[in-house]
Amino acid sequence: MQSWPAAALPVLGGAADEAPICLHDAVSGGLVAARPQSPTARLYVCGITPYDATHLGHAATYLAFDTLVRLWRDRGYTVDYVQNVTDIDDPLLERAARDGQEWTDVAEREIALFREDMTALRVLPPTDLVGAVEAIPQIAAFVVRLIETGAAYRLGEDVYFSIDAAPHFGEVSRLAAPTMLALSAERGGDPDRVGKKSPLDPLLWLAPRPGEPSWPSPLGRGRPGWHVECAAIALNRLGVPVDVQGGGSDLAFPHHEMSAAHSEVATGTWPVARAYLHAGMVGLDGEKMSKSRGNLVFVSRLRLAGVDPGALRLALLGAHYRSDREWTDGALTGGQGRLAAWSAGVARPAGPSGAQLLSALRGALADDLDTPAALRVVDAWCAGDGNDPQAPQLVRSAVDALLGVLLP
Repeated sequence: MQSWPAAALPVLGGAADEAPICLHDAVSGGLVAARPQSPTARLYVCGITPYDATHLGHAATYLAFDTLVRLWRDRGYTVDYVQNVTDIDDPLLERAARDGQEWTDVAEREIALFREDMTALRVLPPTDLVGAVEAIPQIAAFVVRLIETGAAYRLGEDVYFSIDAAPHFGEVSRLAAPTMLALSAERGGDPDRVGKKSPLDPLLWLAPRPGEPSWPSPLGRGRPGWHVECAAIALNRLGVPVDVQGGGSDLAFPHHEMSAAHSEVATGTWPVARAYLHAGMVGLDGEKMSKSRGNLVFVSRLRLAGVDPGALRLALLGAHYRSDREWTDGALTGGQGRLAAWSAGVARPAGPSGAQLLSALRGALADDLDTPAALRVVDAWCAGDGNDPQAPQLVRSAVDALLGVLLP
């Protein structure tokens, strides 16, 4: 699947002696050093299900991982970044049926709009953007592998994974069983299906249903479950363990938990990610943004209304990536004001030390991607006086390279 074009990335240099990058890992519950084991950092981020346009919750998540990619690249790493697109799933089929459209047309339209939004926000593209449909042969082969280990079983013509086969099941989300059951029912699982070995066992392969698409495979015709999609794509494109697996906090369970269990059983590797990062939710009027609540704020509509993507980026980076936050007009106004102040700051002929700003900016981001602290560093530089004639250009380049904001 085609990704989107990459914005040019300034090379700042001199990052080798900076503080280690520390990230909050869901499994350990604390900070871990995000130090790749090779010159190539490996990142997997769960992508969209293209039944609707990119909303601010999506944007906040992908900006968080874009910050990590930029920080790694500033440290001299090559980043092998894979992101999936769940271009076949129940929500997509339901949206197409509601609107009287072909599901493929809905997916194609929304994926194109997602690419446009990511390009406008200057999010660096993944190395591989992989659709579930194109990956069906790899996913089916992965399910066969799970069957061969004895970790999967058939229920009718469907195939399920037995969570009891995964020794470390539960360690990603660290949730109690009753909470898992409730979230499974809420987030696409079928805990009440009769015949499953455990109510939490997730679907690996769905046999054909009337009026729904299916594909041939060694398992028979059908289509993949959601969780196994990411496990198979990550293993196929990156191997295990990856350095970081990420997504929104609502993916910790069941999605990341189940994907980790699949990969553990298939490969015998634990952990399958050296760190699990989860971005907080963006809310509106006191509730998480979601299609079911009808409270989505779309990036594309803000762009059509004339909102500068740089201002929108700054508004979203103004909250720490792990925090749940409320989207307000004030947040956007703050991003617009900040963009104007920074643009005026780098337009000066001289300013405070650029080297000191760069070190402080790197330090803030190395502390669990603390973008609010990083923004305050630039605020302080713009408000200060100095006689360093090289500083404005260095600050312009640093803001571009590390925060993804292009200043005039």
